[in-house]
Amino acid sequence: MIATALFLTFAILFVLGTPVAVALGLAGTLAIYLADLGLLAVPTSTYTGIAKYPLLAVPMFVLVGSLFDRSGVALRLVRFTQALIGRKAGSLAAVTVIVSMFLGGISGSGPANAAAVGGAMMGALSRAGYPKAFSASVIGAAAATDILIPPSIALIIYSVLVPQASVPALFAAGMIPGILAGIALLVPIYWMSKKHGFGLAEKDLPRPPLWASFKEAIWGLLAPVLILGGMRAGWFTPTEAAVMAVVYGLFVGFVIYRSLTLRDLYEMFVEAAEISGVILIVVALASIFGWAGSTLGVFDRAAAAIVATGGSEYVILALMILMLIVIGMFLDGVSTFLILLPLLMPIANRFGWDPVWFGILLTLKIAIGQFTPPMAVNLMVSCRIAGVPMEATLRWVFPLIGAMFVVLIAVVVMPELALWLPRVLGY
Repeated sequence: MIATALFLTFAILFVLGTPVAVALGLAGTLAIYLADLGLLAVPTSTYTGIAKYPLLAVPMFVLVGSLFDRSGVALRLVRFTQALIGRKAGSLAAVTVIVSMFLGGISGSGPANAAAVGGAMMGALSRAGYPKAFSASVIGAAAATDILIPPSIALIIYSVLVPQASVPALFAAGMIPGILAGIALLVPIYWMSKKHGFGLAEKDLPRPPLWASFKEAIWGLLAPVLILGGMRAGWFTPTEAAVMAVVYGLFVGFVIYRSLTLRDLYEMFVEAAEISGVILIVVALASIFGWAGSTLGVFDRAAAAIVATGGSEYVILALMILMLIVIGMFLDGVSTFLILLPLLMPIANRFGWDPVWFGILLTLKIAIGQFTPPMAVNLMVSCRIAGVPMEATLRWVFPLIGAMFVVLIAVVVMPELALWLPRVLGY
């Protein structure tokens, strides 16, 4: 009865439009009350849910995204990428994907990446003849690679919820699937651009000089090297790497490019505080739900019932992916992790799935959900910048979803795509 109350209360509140975090917290509190576990468990589990060292990196990486956007790093990366691949049909859309992958090694936030790349690319894409709905679709999909390519806020939260998977191991595991996801997106982008004649206007534009654009972009290109190389060398932890990235971004913005002002700094601090506050509130309230379910044994019993259906591990995994596809259309990535991981991890443990591989698989699915309507947080940001409704993107976004889904299947069939690099690096 208590397990039913836990899930039914959450479902009712969610359908009624209650914010996900509040629905999770209230459902967990009701279950704790009905089970007579003591209401003191509510504030205790709320505090322990966010009193975790890796979560300190979240506001820092959010701030880094704003720093590199406002300082002009994104624009310089665009010019350098254009100089590398030249001007032809579809090339500017391809530049959007490549720049997003570069920024993925800096900020770790899909919506922040969509805002930065959208602000830098939307005008240029429109002038080159790309429809705004197509451009919004490309930007939303490209920004989704951000939560796979380290550093990643989603992977940090996964490591908090699944202690068996360390942050360095997850960061290393996300690198190859993240790059493959970006490459996969280029295929339908070039195909649709060639088929519909998008970007033909950019053929007449001059190609930026390679050496000059490289010198301008070098500071942005060095940022992922500093963050990831420093962690690999053991100079600092992932959390300390986030702080170093902020210091580096401030140095580039104020000293090198001299494009930031104190007013910009204040606005970036406010923006980072708001975004981080929302993320951490969701984590804190979801901890009540998770603690209640695990203490009452609800998740273990549900996992046992699923395994007892007799399906093979691949059938169970396929059903889980299908469920995540549907849920990912309505929930953002962090909420999906917080709601489903208490249920999914017991299943993963029963089948002996590697927690690092499983984390990358879930994160890849969440990346797809970030630009899958109707929720599609990345697509919301890019559509707002483009000034088009989300339904206008449906024609263009589904080929991009299909391309990234191919990468998802590849990681399922070949786990070494995620596990080879962590093993080589000793994680």
